[in-house]
Amino acid sequence: MNRRGFLRLSAGAALLAPRVAVRAATVEGGPKRLVVIFLRGAVDGLNVVIPHGERAYYDSRPTIAIGPPGSDQAALPLDNYFGLHPALAGLHPLWNEKKLAFVHAAGSPDATHSHFDAQLFIENGTPGQSTTRDGWMNRLLAALPEPRGPTDAVTIGPTLPQILKGDQPVSNLSLGPEGARPMPIDQPEVGRAFDRLYSGKDPVSEAYRQGRAARAELVGGLAGEMRRADNGAPPPAGFPAEAARLAHLIGQDRHIRLVFLSLGGWDTHVNQGKAKGQLANRLQPLGNGLLALARGLGSSWDDTVIVVLSEFGRRVRENGNGGTDHGHGNVIWVLGGGVRGGRVYGDWPGLVTGQLYQGRDLAVTTDYRAVFTAILERHLRLDERQLARVFPGVLQARSNLDQMLAA
Repeated sequence: MNRRGFLRLSAGAALLAPRVAVRAATVEGGPKRLVVIFLRGAVDGLNVVIPHGERAYYDSRPTIAIGPPGSDQAALPLDNYFGLHPALAGLHPLWNEKKLAFVHAAGSPDATHSHFDAQLFIENGTPGQSTTRDGWMNRLLAALPEPRGPTDAVTIGPTLPQILKGDQPVSNLSLGPEGARPMPIDQPEVGRAFDRLYSGKDPVSEAYRQGRAARAELVGGLAGEMRRADNGAPPPAGFPAEAARLAHLIGQDRHIRLVFLSLGGWDTHVNQGKAKGQLANRLQPLGNGLLALARGLGSSWDDTVIVVLSEFGRRVRENGNGGTDHGHGNVIWVLGGGVRGGRVYGDWPGLVTGQLYQGRDLAVTTDYRAVFTAILERHLRLDERQLARVFPGVLQARSNLDQMLAA
């Protein structure tokens, strides 16, 4: 069965609800927000959104294929052709509410199997070009309307990822138990000394003041939440707890527009498992965390789009170790109050050998930048000139994709 052309993502048409202009933070509501979650290690998209309507899927994966809906340890039904990994049962309510969509056979047009290169190309927004010095989310921040502050873009983690590197200031924050722990600079005497040292108008002093303001704004909210925890204990470890804290942070800080975080552990070469096992053990907290984030956002949910993606997919055929090797096409997840979900978008190329990329991988029929372009156009209200700055050459890439699908 071939579903070429099914619900095709044609430059993002119908993926998102009608355009709504970006608003600056006001008492009536916060800005439109984009949250990007990067699954580092290349998650197996074929076992996340399972093409149970295709015989070739089961022929290629005799020990790790997820059964069709209605069978033992089966996929959760999405439609007559696709199902969801059962470990993502916590996320399934968002599908039923039509606030979760998937774009299958999506990814980077560059077919490298190197984690390092593929992640770089996703983050810099210029597939195949390693010399791009900044990340596309930093360029996006520059395209958003002013005024801008030090917490407009936040990355969750101790280091600044490539996707947010660039001329625009961004904030780093840990959401773990150590996130709000006092630092030496939080001591009044130390803070005042550094404030005097960096009181000038030079770039270093300005960067210091932005960092101080960002820490004061973000950690203040986190500390308040930690004080409300039972007996002062921090929330449980893992993504669900971090997602709940992130939702709280977004809800109490209306300046935040862009958020990026990444999760590792998706490189399943050995003992990947089926409905249970290594992959399932990672998917379950991811799904539960996404639901916690969605529910915790409250009224901010309607103004937020969440995108989950990975650097590339896994090989269609399982390997001799009960796992999957590096592949090409994958699935992108899109969640949000303004998402027209309950659909699997994209142009499904099929899994028969002659339909595979290089005879072994799921083909990429939707450039990942086309997915983000749709969101930037319809959710963040960027025009073509701004889009061209965020994703150089993306309009041509989108045009080429349309031509390929039309053929």
